[in-house]
Amino acid sequence: MHRSFRYQETWLHKVNPSLKLLSLLILFLAALFINNPNVLVNFAILLTIILFAFSGHPFKRVFWIAFPFFFISLTTAIPMILFGTGEEQWIHWGIIQVSKESFIRGLHIGLRAFAFSLLGLLFSLTTRPVYLFYSLMQQLKLSPKYAYSFMAGIRLIPIMIAEFQTIRSALKVRGIQKRSGLKGVYHMMQTYSIALLSQSIRRAHRMAVAMEAKRFKSSAQRTFYYQLGFSYLDWLWIGLVILMVPAIYLTGMHFPYIPITDVRG
Repeated sequence: MHRSFRYQETWLHKVNPSLKLLSLLILFLAALFINNPNVLVNFAILLTIILFAFSGHPFKRVFWIAFPFFFISLTTAIPMILFGTGEEQWIHWGIIQVSKESFIRGLHIGLRAFAFSLLGLLFSLTTRPVYLFYSLMQQLKLSPKYAYSFMAGIRLIPIMIAEFQTIRSALKVRGIQKRSGLKGVYHMMQTYSIALLSQSIRRAHRMAVAMEAKRFKSSAQRTFYYQLGFSYLDWLWIGLVILMVPAIYLTGMHFPYIPITDVRG
């Protein structure tokens, strides 16, 4: 069963996918070197605003998509908060030691993980995979045989999900009951994996034969169904990214939420 979510296309969807990918990768690398938690807070807040304002998806859907990533970031921060070391101790109960330093470092790690997930969500919710691969072929000169292979692989995911649901329905019709315990888990994995793998291998073979027939192995120049280029919206996106970096840095330095500028100190 194929499902698609309706969304409103915003200007961020029309930004060139390769340009968007490269700019978000630069922001990803920049976030790795941010050691000021105040700057990281501003970075996460700004990304959250952009995600909710320009993703084109309803507020509730974006919230529930982002919530698991927030929870993962929180669980990433908790071990550092509870078991880190520091001079100014707040709580000491058994093996749990919460200090000011461990709390700040844990908060910093959690914020960084959440910022990474927001960058990924911003890209995935505003970029069509087909446009991304066409842009990679046209702007970054990715070989068509790799681009079309990735696109074919992505198209296989909903087909495999539909096959999984078909197998599950067939098992229910035949009255096969789920077994409990580890043996039951092993039996179910065996039942599903053999059928899914055999179908996937057959499909992959047919796809490889079709791609060879279409001369995807040759290095001849190919034409593209979608022609992707640059527009004024790409300059708008670049301007936003360029303005964002000094804005979050200066705001974090001059209007700090916590009186610490470097978590390494």
